[in-house]
Amino acid sequence: MTTPDYSEKIPNNVSLHEDRRLQRALESWQPDFLTWWQDMGPTLPAQDVYLRTATDVRGEGWATFGHVPMKDYRWGIFLADRNPDRTIAFGQHKGEPAWQKVPGEYRSELRRLIVIQGDTEPASVEQQRNLGATAPSLYDLRNLFQVNVEEGRHLWAMVYLLHAHFGREGREEAAELLHRNSGSQDAPRILGAFNEETPDWLSFFMFTYFTDRDGKYQLGTLKESAFDPLSRTCEFMLKEEAHHMMVGTTGVDRVVERTARVMTENDTDDVAGHGAIPLDVIQKYLNFHYSVSLDLFGGETSTNVANYYSAGLKGRWLEERRSDDHVLTDDSIMVDALIDGQIGVTEVSALTGLNTDLRREYIADCEGGVKRWNRILERAGVGRRLYLPHVAFNRQVGAFAPIEASPSGDRLTAGEWESRKGEWLPTDTDKTFVRSLMKPVYERGKIASWLAPPRNGINGQPFDYEYVHLV
Repeated sequence: MTTPDYSEKIPNNVSLHEDRRLQRALESWQPDFLTWWQDMGPTLPAQDVYLRTATDVRGEGWATFGHVPMKDYRWGIFLADRNPDRTIAFGQHKGEPAWQKVPGEYRSELRRLIVIQGDTEPASVEQQRNLGATAPSLYDLRNLFQVNVEEGRHLWAMVYLLHAHFGREGREEAAELLHRNSGSQDAPRILGAFNEETPDWLSFFMFTYFTDRDGKYQLGTLKESAFDPLSRTCEFMLKEEAHHMMVGTTGVDRVVERTARVMTENDTDDVAGHGAIPLDVIQKYLNFHYSVSLDLFGGETSTNVANYYSAGLKGRWLEERRSDDHVLTDDSIMVDALIDGQIGVTEVSALTGLNTDLRREYIADCEGGVKRWNRILERAGVGRRLYLPHVAFNRQVGAFAPIEASPSGDRLTAGEWESRKGEWLPTDTDKTFVRSLMKPVYERGKIASWLAPPRNGINGQPFDYEYVHLV
């Protein structure tokens, strides 16, 4: 079954009507989800939003666009089509048929992986809930709301797996996904980056570029899973996730473009007085969001991840394109490490170094964005460039968590870090300045002064289209 059934209370392409017990369980969870959305979702009231809604899981015509009240958005459960001939591509079960049910020996590990992924989805909605009040244009407001509803749908996808395959424990975990809240002192979200503030739109663009890009790679490893329903769920989620990263990529594009234009038009680096964001402030925000996102990949070595791989639970990015044996028991990898207190590398088993393998794929991807932003500066005739800081910079997880390092990778004392971190990370003064620019612009075709308009609208619509009808 490919086309979602919209006649059901919960839109789905998993034939939910054939399992009345599961259907009732999910319908009992639905009111709690809607209460969470009301309490923790976007705070800016809108009559309707020009949203895309999934109507298929294949091909180019997989979504429709139209003005929809967000409370009526058709959250649902969509899995990519099943390949009945799919086999496991890696680990000790390589070559066996993909699992349609959870093997008992891997039950707790699979549940944990699904819960961690599921916890990130509502967390980002909570982090972004107040941004509508300072949207720089209706176009940007629409993109924010699109990201929000799709994160909500991704939560539904994970909750379906928990309800469908993990019994009472799965139902309890699904309930907890709505009880934790981003930044809560009593019940915070599981991963640190999802308890950070997203108080302004520069943070939002950096988050959707760097942190949602981490989500791309985590979903990519789960798409390789031997547990076929998880694989098919993540395959479709990746289709929607691409839009979130586009919002971040083009958002930073437009901030850099506006700053570069102001710099050249006024022959100055001091653009703050002209209503633009200085390059050094953009760099500080980049440094923060990039380093926090690096932590999401965990330690450089991990026996848990090695076990996940060998068991077939979680693969590598683009696993089947790799040219090795996909078992890795005889392979090694060089990983970042502290050696006698110095930043260096050491050789470990390829299995225990899988976090490093994934992090390096992510870093290479992030470098593409920085090159893109630097081309904007170059075309504008600006000599300065943005950069990714060293992998040891501002790390709270992994080999470099015990030390302090500069963006260039120089080891620092605690005192040096305290005296200089304001050069590299946003200060209270920087944050106050950025927030001072966050004035809402809700008039069609208008945009705030600190970023350029987009080159293209949504789904062929012009920039001055009425993407959101506000209350």
